Amino acid sequence: MKSIAIIPARFDSSRLPGKPLLKIRGREIIVHVADQVSKTSGISDVLVATDDDRIAEVVRREGYGVVMTSSGHRTGTDRIAEAARYLDADIVVNVQGDEPMIRPEMIRQALLPFESDQSLVMGTLKSPMQKVEELFDPNCAKVVVDANDFALYFSRSPLPYLQGQMDWKTLACHEAAARETPFFIQVGLYVFTKDFLLCFSSMKRGVLEKAEKLEQLRALEAGYKIKVPTTEYDTVSVDTPADYEKAKTLMESE
Repeated sequence: MKSIAIIPARFDSSRLPGKPLLKIRGREIIVHVADQVSKTSGISDVLVATDDDRIAEVVRREGYGVVMTSSGHRTGTDRIAEAARYLDADIVVNVQGDEPMIRPEMIRQALLPFESDQSLVMGTLKSPMQKVEELFDPNCAKVVVDANDFALYFSRSPLPYLQGQMDWKTLACHEAAARETPFFIQVGLYVFTKDFLLCFSSMKRGVLEKAEKLEQLRALEAGYKIKVPTTEYDTVSVDTPADYEKAKTLMESE
């Protein structure tokens, strides 16, 4: 089974334009991501999929491969599907280009189920919620799973909702109830079989994906299963200027 990693990266982010090229410890965020992915056991190649020449130049300078893609993609997964179409691979790992703190161990944890279960077509990761505030943060995708770690639903809203224990006015949750309930945040990476990735990218966007702006709901709404193992590691997605400052502080203190 040959596994490759493709990192989608675009310059024109609405919340933080140019974020792949913002620097932490003197290196661009996209380079930090590629460096971490390249350390993962079981990954045979690391590529960046982008529509921007500035990003491509930086990535090539660091010795990583680049696939130039269309600027019309709505999601990173659609972008990597274009990049993967003619590549030799059985498994494609989509590591978001705004995850400079992603750990090789996390990517490995997402890959492992595919090595033992050939029926799997799509997977991601979840991590235990660290702060109650994350429940009400729409930038943090929440996930609930069944007894076998298959996703039941993803949402930007609190999930599960604790009836009588949550206050929307103050964005608070009863601490004892929160401790007793397994809240999980989705980690920004996906694993696909190549065949399903190409199938996924051709599916129509469903009502749920359009409502939540979460592309993984496209698969659930179409009836496919998503494996979601748990990782003990935490990471910081750089979606906003505040995220960037947080990632800088954490990484520069290492």
